[in-house]
Amino acid sequence: MSYIERVIEQTKLKDKDQTVFIQAVEEVLHSIAPIFEKHPEYEKMAVLERLIEPERVISFRVPWTDDHGQVHVNRGYRVQYNGVLGPYKGGIRFHPSVNLSIMKFLGFEQCFKNALTTLPIGGAKGGSDFDPKGKSEGEILRFCQSFMTELYRHIGENVDVPAGDMGVGAREIGYLYGQYRRIVGASERGVLTGKGVVYGGSLVRKQATGYGLVYFLEEMLKANHIDPTGYSVIVSGSGNVAIYAAEKCFAKGMKVIAMSDSKGYIVDENLDLEVVKHIKEVERTSLEKYVEYAGHGEYYTGSVYDGEVCAKIVLPCATQNEINLERAQRLIDRGVVAIAEGANMPNSNEAIALYLENHILYAPGKAANAGGVATSALEMTQNSMRLAWSAEEVDSKLQDIMKAIHAQCLQAMREYDLPSYNYVAGANLAGASKVIEAMVLQGEY
Repeated sequence: MSYIERVIEQTKLKDKDQTVFIQAVEEVLHSIAPIFEKHPEYEKMAVLERLIEPERVISFRVPWTDDHGQVHVNRGYRVQYNGVLGPYKGGIRFHPSVNLSIMKFLGFEQCFKNALTTLPIGGAKGGSDFDPKGKSEGEILRFCQSFMTELYRHIGENVDVPAGDMGVGAREIGYLYGQYRRIVGASERGVLTGKGVVYGGSLVRKQATGYGLVYFLEEMLKANHIDPTGYSVIVSGSGNVAIYAAEKCFAKGMKVIAMSDSKGYIVDENLDLEVVKHIKEVERTSLEKYVEYAGHGEYYTGSVYDGEVCAKIVLPCATQNEINLERAQRLIDRGVVAIAEGANMPNSNEAIALYLENHILYAPGKAANAGGVATSALEMTQNSMRLAWSAEEVDSKLQDIMKAIHAQCLQAMREYDLPSYNYVAGANLAGASKVIEAMVLQGEY
């Protein structure tokens, strides 16, 4: 049994109930095998075992009181995965699905994503199984304050710098930062990113993941001599990532014809993104209202990937494992040319293998959706320098970072003699090699 397979089997035994984490480990480890063929000495150093084991896992209770005086208790997490490249960096997610397996998977992926940005940040992730949907402003405020009352002792601008994620936007970051500042008695703007611009946040942060996704897509298509002008696009999801990926697609001459949320999806050859923004950012409700508000288009319940929509480009921006093998085959049968992940691991490993088998251009999330964490790191830089860059400056830096990430993927594919469409291995090899090299150079064995 090879070193890679042995470690995967050990992980399956040790973490047998953590299926999503195991899925991420298998995907990464299989694609970085060439590193260990080149460096057999890494096995004696137990590099893989250290790479997949978090440096620290923090779990804590989060009690909070609802508007009727009833006390509830949720579970909070912070997984500080690997800090060899810099302070831990990764989002906080509030969603009922949050558990240790998902936190470890996201933190593990974050390590390589952050390495690809070329910025000095390690990998982490955190969150809670609290569901902000249907909660009042007061309930969300009290939950955030309780969450930070425990988390504050584990973070700092040179230790661990959380950001937002699913269920945690500028509002929640504001409540979290306010509680942190009250507890520590000092203004440490660099301790959280995704803040409001008025108190140290960065311009373009809200748009960064979606914009960065399209910047990476553009580079990938260009490298393979494809002009996407006029191409139809499916964007699953309708949160920040999806909305601003759609916005940038329109700006680049592509045509978004479908978007979705947790209940269903809209199909519209003349999709009105302003209506989607109003529904999701102002009313915070379902896309069911789209047809009524826009006056055209169609709404369907279920997954957009089970419908009859045909598109050349697919940008999954919702959640993990929304595209399985069957859905992937349907996309291929309908002529998809490129798939770029705005969400973290929205494709199953079987779906990814099918894309590669059919030579479909596929950009994994750790490369394609790194624009968000990259701009968070730019926010950290602005905070430490006591500066505020213009939107044009931030967007220019974001474009440069996404181009650099794409260039690293290409370089890794060439170095290890991989086909030009294998961005999965390219991203994993480029990101993991940086983390591994830093671990070895710092004597972590």
